[in-house]
Amino acid sequence: MLNKRFAFIACALCACVFSRGVAAMDLSLQTAVDMIMHESEDLKKAEANVKKATAQLDAVNANRWFKIDGSATYMNLVNVEDPSKARGVTLPSQLGAMIDESLANQSVYLEIPDNMFTVGVSASQPIYTFGKIGNAVKSVKAAIKMSEASREMVRREVKYSATDLYWTAKMTDDIVKIAKSDLQAARNARRNLGAAGRASRSNLVKIESDIATKEINLSNAEFNRDTAYRMLKIFAGIDVNEEITLTDDFPKSFPALDAGKLENTPEWDVLAGQVKMYESKVKSSRAEYLPTLAATASYNYFAMGNEFDTMFDKKGTQSAYWGLAMQMPLFSGGLHRANATMDAMDAEAARQDLYKSKKLKTEEYDNAIKKYNHLRDNLATLENARNLAAKAYQFSTERFAAGQTSAVELAEVSAGLYQLDTALLQAKYGLLMSVESIKKLGE
Repeated sequence: MLNKRFAFIACALCACVFSRGVAAMDLSLQTAVDMIMHESEDLKKAEANVKKATAQLDAVNANRWFKIDGSATYMNLVNVEDPSKARGVTLPSQLGAMIDESLANQSVYLEIPDNMFTVGVSASQPIYTFGKIGNAVKSVKAAIKMSEASREMVRREVKYSATDLYWTAKMTDDIVKIAKSDLQAARNARRNLGAAGRASRSNLVKIESDIATKEINLSNAEFNRDTAYRMLKIFAGIDVNEEITLTDDFPKSFPALDAGKLENTPEWDVLAGQVKMYESKVKSSRAEYLPTLAATASYNYFAMGNEFDTMFDKKGTQSAYWGLAMQMPLFSGGLHRANATMDAMDAEAARQDLYKSKKLKTEEYDNAIKKYNHLRDNLATLENARNLAAKAYQFSTERFAAGQTSAVELAEVSAGLYQLDTALLQAKYGLLMSVESIKKLGE
């Protein structure tokens, strides 16, 4: 009895674990969008570009501050004639007294120290660059705003795509349900036709043909659903083998839009930033014709000796200076003028792109609003047509069961209902994506 009780508990635990293992994951629209945005490589690249632009600003700003450079050098002179000996020089007898009075009128051999050590520190600080650094900083600041606007543009695009993936998967899921119901209705009609006794050969052939067509519709719908679900899982970072359940349904009604005029978009911010960036680069390139004024300072220490250990026994030579330096470009072969011209043309191209984008994006925004209103106006009519088609199909089914109509008429009415069911889903999908298009442009 005890063994049976343990066996029962073990079976219950296994059943509980198994049921948890196969439970489908509930996925709402907001959760799916958040997961896809978290997994988006494009968003991560856009964020990296913002950080890169910020680092470029730090690099350009560094040119405003002083720079300190240090150097240290050790050299050992080699006597090429006899590397084992230090190099020396014999002074004429006339110079002996200059070294020591006791050496007057004697030739003197002097050994040249072959160990030399030099260490130095130099500093420079720009004082005035006539706009070279300032305009370069303005150019990079414009690039930062561009990268931030580009990141926002990518964020909106990823959000739009994520919403599209979700509602596409939901639509294909509902189409599969419609196709299954449509196929089951055709099979019921065949069963009813067989139960009625003698059936015409043409009705049997038509019903079999209708069933085959609907089986293909179901197969295509299931393939499209599986494809849409796989794409949703891949972009959301969900294992493709994990079961998911989409918890959000298509809305029952769609309210009127309260969308104003399109004032700005991230794309316009990107293009406006390009214009400012290139205009600042033009000024910076033209400033290359002008001088650069800087403060400079330097300190150097020099020591030498016959042996490395004794090189610092005597105090070395020290030198230092400070002052002002002016660098004036005299001739560059037209380099600065060419750079300024290229930047000016880039600014003009960006300006034209901005004008073009304003026209196209405004039209795209207005068309999205018009499409929403158009689909919304037709939605009630489409729903009414679908309901009438459902009633007509019900009437045809009853008449067919009573032998008062043919399988041809039943197939036609059934196909019309199937088309209206899918058209209603597509209209709701179009309404939702029109709203997302409006948000993407003018959010």
